[in-house]
Amino acid sequence: MRSGSLRLRLGLAAAGLIALALALAGIGLTLIFDRVLDARTADGLDRTAKLIAGQVALAPDGAPTLPREPPDSRFSTPYGGLYWQIDRPVEAAGGATLRSRSLWDRSLGTVPDAAQEPAVGDLAGPDGGRLIAVTRRVTIPDRTGPVALAVTVAEDRRDLAQSRATFLRLLVPSLGALFAALTLAMSLFVRRALAPFRTLRADLAAIHAGTRTRLPDTFPEEVRPLVADLNRLLDAQERDLERARTGAGDMAHGLKTPLAVLDALARRTEGGHPALAAEIAEQAHAMARQVERTLARARAASGGLRRKACQVAPAVAKIAGALKRLPEGEALRWEIAVSDGLAFPGDEGDLTEILGNLLDNARKWAHRRIRVSGRAEGGEAGLVLEDDGPGMSEAAIAGIARGRRWDETRPGTGFGIAIARDLAEGVGARLRLSRSELGGLKVELCWPVPAA
Repeated sequence: MRSGSLRLRLGLAAAGLIALALALAGIGLTLIFDRVLDARTADGLDRTAKLIAGQVALAPDGAPTLPREPPDSRFSTPYGGLYWQIDRPVEAAGGATLRSRSLWDRSLGTVPDAAQEPAVGDLAGPDGGRLIAVTRRVTIPDRTGPVALAVTVAEDRRDLAQSRATFLRLLVPSLGALFAALTLAMSLFVRRALAPFRTLRADLAAIHAGTRTRLPDTFPEEVRPLVADLNRLLDAQERDLERARTGAGDMAHGLKTPLAVLDALARRTEGGHPALAAEIAEQAHAMARQVERTLARARAASGGLRRKACQVAPAVAKIAGALKRLPEGEALRWEIAVSDGLAFPGDEGDLTEILGNLLDNARKWAHRRIRVSGRAEGGEAGLVLEDDGPGMSEAAIAGIARGRRWDETRPGTGFGIAIARDLAEGVGARLRLSRSELGGLKVELCWPVPAA
């Protein structure tokens, strides 16, 4: 996929937005999990605080006592991560503190008073860690009157961190799998959304190939304005090309009569002024050839977007068969190997004129052999025409490229190749001249094969 591809750009943008959304979702889920974990932990600590508050009693000296400690073994293990403590205010008579064995020789303190009951907050742990703590303030009766106590239960946050790490180990792969699934779904969505443009490309290729003249009206509403503009462009181009062809034809017909008059004058003055007659005839023939070339260019330009395609093999066989019947052609060996199904991106008239000029030139200069081969390979198709004649020099090939005649000794030589070049370029083909391994001229006619 190329860097300028709209599908690639949309895919990358969608993947980036999905990644950003999942990253924000992951952060949000982690924060929600932390809050839910703190709430559940605080709820469990509060239940333990209620259990302790329901069992606490006062000794004769007023100190709090707990007949039965909570069953969790961490309360009895020094720095076990779970702690409880019962505080009687110091200002009260017999103020004292009762704490779990897990606190060893340290104390917890209490969560500061808050509007809610119980109070939830963080306290410093006995081993330097942070604790999540719940303090529930209760009042129990005594012989001297009600006594206020503060029951605090706390848990080390390092135990909660393990639960958080387990959650993240599950969350990250899950978000990764969700990212892959959403990216794949978005890729399929983008491909589906761009399907009308692929169809439009195929329809335009059909117009280029000549199998369709207009774009259909079956596209989605968002693409229809573009399709309508393209159809209007095709119609306008067809009208302009028709006017150009008509103008070229009118010019040719308008020049035929003056050229015929000049040719007649040249023949009439041959007796008295042979040099002048030869000069007039030469200029008349040059003008006729230029008119012929101009008409060929006009026909080549008439393809536009709406090009027709024709089969190459029948055209080669037809023209070669006609040339074989000429005196020079009967003595030549014609080697023709053109693949069936090879199509030329132009109408049959263009191909006939191109092949007629090239094969006739080969017939005039070949000694014994003419070889024609053609096939499509690697996105390009082409014809190769070779002969065993004298060939052409680099300077002559350059002159042909500029539309000049190659040789004056044989009529039409050079101009026919130039006309063939103009016709080929008009339909998007290329004409290359070089020396053949047979010894003569090698002409390669190449054109791109439209993608399916």
